[in-house]
Amino acid sequence: MPHLSMRRSIPSANAVGAARLHDLEQTALRHGVPVEDVLLIAVNLHGITSVHERNRARVNLRLARRPDTTWQIIVPLNQPASPFRLCGDELSLNGSVVAHVERIDADEAVGGYFRNDGRAATLNPNARSRCVGCGWCPNTLEAAADPRMQEEQGLDALLRALGEQHPRRSLAELEEVTVSTGCFEREEAAVAHLTALRPALERADVTARIGFLTSVLRTDEAFETIASQVSPFVLRLTAEHFTRREALMKATKADLRPEQMPNLLARARKAGLDTSYTYIAGIDPLDDLTRGVNELVDEVTVFPNIQVFQAHNLIMQGMRTPGAESLAYYLHARTLIERTLAPTGLRPASWECYRPLWYFTFAGEDLVDGPH
Repeated sequence: MPHLSMRRSIPSANAVGAARLHDLEQTALRHGVPVEDVLLIAVNLHGITSVHERNRARVNLRLARRPDTTWQIIVPLNQPASPFRLCGDELSLNGSVVAHVERIDADEAVGGYFRNDGRAATLNPNARSRCVGCGWCPNTLEAAADPRMQEEQGLDALLRALGEQHPRRSLAELEEVTVSTGCFEREEAAVAHLTALRPALERADVTARIGFLTSVLRTDEAFETIASQVSPFVLRLTAEHFTRREALMKATKADLRPEQMPNLLARARKAGLDTSYTYIAGIDPLDDLTRGVNELVDEVTVFPNIQVFQAHNLIMQGMRTPGAESLAYYLHARTLIERTLAPTGLRPASWECYRPLWYFTFAGEDLVDGPH
C-alpha cells in the first residue's frame, strides 16, 4: 500500500474535545439541519470514550431532546479523544447529557441479527469475519462467531436459530433479509448461495425481499437467474468510494471501476431487480463524491446506504480525505447528496444504515413522526 499522509487527517484531542452542545447548535443553524442530526453524526464521527474496551459496539440510545425515537448506532467505545463520554446509561457531551443508552451489544461477526423492530434481518452466512481485504474495514478488530454456510441444512439451522430469537418468534414478519458478507469472491458462488437462500426462506415461511451487498455480481446471466429464482431482490452494489480504490480495497472490489458502475446497475434494473449501492463518506474529496453520486442517480431504485467513515486507529485516520476529520465535511456532503437525490423521491430509511447522514430530516422533510 502506498504511503498515506496522516498529518492533516488526525484531529487533536484538544480540537475534538473542545466541542460543546452550544457549538453543535450553532453548526446546525449554519447548515440548516436539526441539532439532533448533527449530534448523531458527531457521535458516529468521533466515537465514545467509556470504561468499555470495545473497538465497536451496537448501541441503542434515545436523545435527551427527542426521546420519542430509539436509534441503534455502531461506534467504537474506546476513543479517549472523543468529546462524548458514556457513564452508566448517560451519554454526555463535555458534561451535558445528550442521550440515554438503553442497550450495548458487542458488534461481533455473528450469524445474524434483527433490525427495524424485527421486520428486517441481517445474515452473515458466509463468514464475514474472514473477509479482511479492505483497509478501512473494522471486521478484523472484532470477535468472530459466524460460521461459513456450505449446505442448505446450514441455512435452515441459521434461520431456525434466528426464529427463536425473533422479538415475536415469527420470521414471517420479515420484510427484508440482507445478506452482508464479503467472502463471495466469485459470481458463481454468490449466485449459488442466493438460489439456495430463497427456498430456505420459503421453508421458514419468509417471503421478504433479499438484499445482497456485493460487487461480484456483474453479468446479465447472473441478474437473469436472480430475477427468475430469487426475487424480490435488491442489489446493493458495494461501491464504497470512487477514488484510491486500488490502494484501499481488496482486488475483487477495486477491479470494478467507477465508470463501470452505472452500466452494471442499469443492466440489473433491466433484468427486473431493484438497485442501490453502499458508500462511505469521508474517503473521497467532496468533488469526487458529488460526481460519483450524480453518475449513479439515474440507476438506483432504492436510496443508497451512505455512511460516515469511522476511523478506529491511526492507520484508518490516514485514509480520510483532508478535511474529513471535521463535522463540516459530512454536513457539506449531506447537502450535496440531497441536491442530487431529493428530486428522485427516494428517501433514506433509518433502519438501513447505522452510520447515516440523515436521522430526523432529509432535504428539509421530516423522516420521523413526532414532536420537534
